[in-house]
Amino acid sequence: MDFQLSDEHNMMRASVKQMLSKYEHRKKEWREMTHRDHKFNYELWNEFANLGLFGCLVPEEYGGNNTGLLALTLAFEDICALGFSPSLMLVTCMDTACILKNGSEEMKRRIVPGVLSGKTILVFAVTEPNAGSNTFRIETVAKRNGDSYVMNGQKIFITGVEVADYMLVVARTTTRDEVVAKNLPKSHGLSLFLVDPKSKGMTKTPIPTVATEGVYQWQLFFDNVEIPAENLVGVEDQGVMAMFTSLNPERILVGGICCGMAEQAITMAVNYAKERRVFKDTPIGAYQGVQHPLAEAKIHLEASRLMTYRAAWAFDQNLNPGIVGNYANQAKLLAADTALEAVDASLETHGGIGFAEETGLAQLWNGARVLKTAPLNREMILNYVAEQDLGLPRSY
Repeated sequence: MDFQLSDEHNMMRASVKQMLSKYEHRKKEWREMTHRDHKFNYELWNEFANLGLFGCLVPEEYGGNNTGLLALTLAFEDICALGFSPSLMLVTCMDTACILKNGSEEMKRRIVPGVLSGKTILVFAVTEPNAGSNTFRIETVAKRNGDSYVMNGQKIFITGVEVADYMLVVARTTTRDEVVAKNLPKSHGLSLFLVDPKSKGMTKTPIPTVATEGVYQWQLFFDNVEIPAENLVGVEDQGVMAMFTSLNPERILVGGICCGMAEQAITMAVNYAKERRVFKDTPIGAYQGVQHPLAEAKIHLEASRLMTYRAAWAFDQNLNPGIVGNYANQAKLLAADTALEAVDASLETHGGIGFAEETGLAQLWNGARVLKTAPLNREMILNYVAEQDLGLPRSY
């Protein structure tokens, strides 16, 4: 077992930190721009592209650097630890990985170059009012009609549609009733499509939410939306495996984000605790009541890192998706819990000033709390581990 990062990984981290150091003086400005004004940070997005972050999961033959998911996870962690946000980079990268694994050669050549340059933003559309954790209940339907598919249905809580160039949409090409009638597996009938958010017949309604970073959440309605047949990703009716192999990187990258958030929160608390004096001339960091919650959060952060890095390593080694999924889910749960623990300890350390907008801790807590529930809540992860890892009977 070798716990050392490679020279390539360390170079990636150094490049990220060096680039972000140029914008340290703009963090407050950008935080207000994204959290208060809901404006997408194209400037930082283009810097991520220039660093090659969008190419980590892309083979060299398509213009990427193929440094792998672990390299990208480390970059996400450092971005968040330094108080910045990767924003839609997560879904753009996971969608790109899905296209590379399942899309046609024509699709790869058409979509991937724009992603690498930062000109193409991708989002993911799976959730529906009646299909959240249970993807098999999806009701949005896409039916073949000559050289196109016609899509009808709706999606909800879809992030960043207003800035996206394409959405990776999960829809049914065989309805649930048809699946039941033909006694087919419940996984049959789902397909993936690249859909232009500006397509005729699509209605978009913003959903007011907190903890969004420069983008909105949307409810989408598809009314006879025509999608070119070449925008089918993979094989019709066989989209489940393609979708779930894409969700593994998502959960691993969320683990990296959460580790970074925890690191940021702990660093802020430690720096404050070394300076703040309340009784006599003793800094509050000398008191065990302040020290111990931060020390526990630090220990949990190190455990979260190990689990997240192992999951990313397993993905890069092309291990069985079931094994990767088990690692990915466990890493996501532990890291999300740790991020919330660390931010809460940091707020307690700061006291009242922690809730002032200028510190950014309240916004950080909102973000950490969202990631406890999304993209998959901890209860469903516990169900997954109980069934898949422990061999216990299915509970749902």
